[in-house]
Amino acid sequence: MKKTLKLALATTILATPAVADTIPVPYNTLNTNMENPLYMPGARVFYSKLSNGLMLKVADDSEAHKDKHHDGATEFPIIRIQEEMGIGITDRLAAHFSVQYTHDDDIQRTGLSAGRLGLTYRLLNLYNGFVWDIYGDLHLGGIGEMRGQYNIAGDAATSQATMAQLTPAVMAGQMTLDQAAKLALGNSLLNASGVIDYDNYSNGMWGFHVGTKVGKVWDKLTTSAFVEVLRTFGDDNSRIRIAGSNAPILPGYSTALVLASMGAPAEVAAEFKSTTEVNAGLNAFYQWTSKWSTGAWFRYEHHADQGIEKITTKVSPELAAVKAALEDKLSDMNDGFDAYIVGLSVAHQFTDHAQVAVYGEYTFDNAHERSQNGTDVKAEMGVRVNFKF
Repeated sequence: MKKTLKLALATTILATPAVADTIPVPYNTLNTNMENPLYMPGARVFYSKLSNGLMLKVADDSEAHKDKHHDGATEFPIIRIQEEMGIGITDRLAAHFSVQYTHDDDIQRTGLSAGRLGLTYRLLNLYNGFVWDIYGDLHLGGIGEMRGQYNIAGDAATSQATMAQLTPAVMAGQMTLDQAAKLALGNSLLNASGVIDYDNYSNGMWGFHVGTKVGKVWDKLTTSAFVEVLRTFGDDNSRIRIAGSNAPILPGYSTALVLASMGAPAEVAAEFKSTTEVNAGLNAFYQWTSKWSTGAWFRYEHHADQGIEKITTKVSPELAAVKAALEDKLSDMNDGFDAYIVGLSVAHQFTDHAQVAVYGEYTFDNAHERSQNGTDVKAEMGVRVNFKF
């Protein structure tokens, strides 16, 4: 009996290496190579990925860019810094946090441009290399308020047409010239137009992402695809300065003077509408050696039109009609855009715990007429430093 047990134990020990050798070595990159699109930290493993990029943009000729006299303008360098970190709770469950900071001196716009906090769960992790993840993230846009300046100009044509209509009444002594001018100037504000100069990148709204990712490992090659939905919730976490144009709308009167005479507030808060956005992408990754790897990706991002539900700041009765007209005009800001992003990276594994990657991205976009995100050129290059322990 003892001999039988000893023989069985010896057979098990000798057979174990043979079984282990049948497990594809590249499959281990899922929890060792942090550039792999299916990377998942093991239990109690912490990782950090710090990306430092420089972007070049050339604005397109959208109506919003034309209003700002910015169509065709070049913006460089745009500094983009992103930190992603996470920790494995178990071998199938991980928590992650990411935040991005962007600084664009050419348009005086700076601040947090992205932020997420959530969990990823690996539903499937099959021996043949097939992986299926699901994840949910809190969208951190509500951390900072949306800030900007709304540059507004009354409609001179409307003002002049109103004066022409009222001239017979003035000539007949039915109203004074000042009374006619006041009506004409008020009508010019009912058809006012404007554009926002954004101070930061926050939309001022909280929300959540839900998504799923699938992929497979073939020897040294890994491929994956993902799709996710972002839902934001309308909020008035905004601060918008009001700046009237100094261009004349009637002789001796400008939008700035009319707003001042009517007691317009220096800034307002507006409640923006909830939105639904979609992101999707494909990734390919190749492990050349134990030290070198390459990644390539395509990503699609749909950014919805923004819209104002209401201006929450109280105004004088004299400005109530103007406020209602602005709410109607800005209910659909027609500023959405679709982005199509292609990227490539090369990474070197310096140690078991440290890795450096060089990456580049180019973005093609299709922006709506009032969007300030449309570009003729949008390219970024950067370096990413990865650690785990």
